[in-house]
Amino acid sequence: MKNALLAAALAFTATGAVAAPEKYALDSGHSQVVFSYNHLGFSTTYGMFAGFDGEIMFDAEDPAASSVAVSMPLMSMFTGWEKREAHFMSEELFGAKEGDMVTFTSTSIEVTGENTALITGDLTMNGITKSVVLDTVLNQKADSHPMENRPWLGFNATTTLSRTDFGVGMAAPYVSDEVEVRISIEAGKAE
Repeated sequence: MKNALLAAALAFTATGAVAAPEKYALDSGHSQVVFSYNHLGFSTTYGMFAGFDGEIMFDAEDPAASSVAVSMPLMSMFTGWEKREAHFMSEELFGAKEGDMVTFTSTSIEVTGENTALITGDLTMNGITKSVVLDTVLNQKADSHPMENRPWLGFNATTTLSRTDFGVGMAAPYVSDEVEVRISIEAGKAE
């Protein structure tokens, strides 16, 4: 049986019947990046980013051949307290300027299950690029979104970052160096 499947795959490849990755654009209205960290052992502080832009090149036949590229304005960070956000953007931490972006570009995808994968990519933040791994779940793939009437994808992902890796380690380890990141995105097939 395995040989028959391999032969069929080779035959499709030889005849050019292999589907190419299809472009999906991020739905910024239904996508979130939420982060949290421990504050001095007393509480967990949460924040999020808005203003996404990005695309997924999704290969349904060979998910490992897919790719993702996302960007969001650093200054779109929201924590629920303006003084904290101002401190994050100050010279003590990010030294943020209008137009500074946080970007992620995938470099490889390892399929780990029917709807799961480890997406490795380059995360650039604060002018520093580090390789990170997103533990990812494909929540749903629909041929037609009920409101948008076109193909649609939904993913969740998690990772843990080190603030000091990105040059914003002030008060670590008292304020946790580890930042938990939870991502939930939707993307529609580009028209």
